[in-house]
Amino acid sequence: MTLFHFGNCFALAYFPYLIVYKNSKLSEYSSFWPCVKAGGVYLLTQLCKMIILATFFPTYEVPLGKIDLHGELMKGAVELFDLIGLFVIISQQIGRGDLKILVAGVGWAMAELISMRLLPLWVGARGIEFSWKYIQLSFEANISLAHHIIMAMLIWMWTRNNIEKSVLPLIISLLLLCSSKQTLLELLGTLFHFSSFGILSINVMVTLLVGLVATHLYINLCIHDNSWGNPKYL
Repeated sequence: MTLFHFGNCFALAYFPYLIVYKNSKLSEYSSFWPCVKAGGVYLLTQLCKMIILATFFPTYEVPLGKIDLHGELMKGAVELFDLIGLFVIISQQIGRGDLKILVAGVGWAMAELISMRLLPLWVGARGIEFSWKYIQLSFEANISLAHHIIMAMLIWMWTRNNIEKSVLPLIISLLLLCSSKQTLLELLGTLFHFSSFGILSINVMVTLLVGLVATHLYINLCIHDNSWGNPKYL
């Protein structure tokens, strides 16, 4: 029974990544190694974040139920390094715009999945007692995949020279929201005592809303490129 529970959680977490890879241009262009390199940039970025947090922003003991607002703000600021890491991946990747987005988003999310969720699933989901926590962890992995693809899409649009100036503030605002989303969700959970599934539902709604706006901007940009005879980014 425990092995069956682990298998369900593992399939729920990992199969969407395989489906995205096999049914997108990543498989068509044999982009496995570029995704691995993107994962390497992820690991390097997380190492830099840990060093900066440990060196310049030491943690303090906070009474139970209280919020270390200063620490949370600092942690949210350090999360901006994720945007830099994704920017490096996109700028170094050669190819079409949609391929750059997929390589950066899928490679980054897959590295996060393996480094942050594989061990908890392997140890916890094989336990004697059933727990919804690991089903939730698997759902979070799927949200993370969409989240990082959206972030990569926004960063790619921000790097474009022909993007309309009026759209740039919206793109920057969405990027800041994406980078600080996890910190904001943790603050909401602490302030309003939401359950773990309540936080998961808010995460889904925010990711869906940002994704719809980002996709609308991306489609408009692609239509603009195509109208000017520049279809290579479609």
